[in-house]
Amino acid sequence: MNITTINIPTVEALDDAAQQFLALMGDETVYAFYGEMGAGKTTFINALCRALGVGTDTVNSPSFAIINEYRSDTTAELIYHFDCYRLENEQEAIDLGAEDYFDCGALCLVEWPEHIEDLLPDDTVIVRLSVNRDTGERVMTVQMPETA
Repeated sequence: MNITTINIPTVEALDDAAQQFLALMGDETVYAFYGEMGAGKTTFINALCRALGVGTDTVNSPSFAIINEYRSDTTAELIYHFDCYRLENEQEAIDLGAEDYFDCGALCLVEWPEHIEDLLPDDTVIVRLSVNRDTGERVMTVQMPETA
């Protein structure tokens, strides 16, 4: 199992953490972000999207829309940002076309993936964010899928 840890001591370190994360990214397109409320999932995804060339005023949480679409200004590639927190069940995600998004080859960043785990592809990258409430430091673990 290939697991990498990225420490994010402060908000100011987010851009560096996003660059470290980018260096880990391979051909996988679906990234599942796990973490409790307030762990920094959306904040990190914002930093990652900036690093991918998405305009800074474009990225926000898709809490009510469920799925936001961004386009990189540098590569013109599509990025889909999912927030599954409000989904009642997996059928809602199916009705939104989640599986089609996951299969389209575009980058898919999924918050609250535990609500749709059975729909995630086998090669999904598992990202876990935790926060030290005393110091505010975040720790991210990135688990790359097993390669055949």
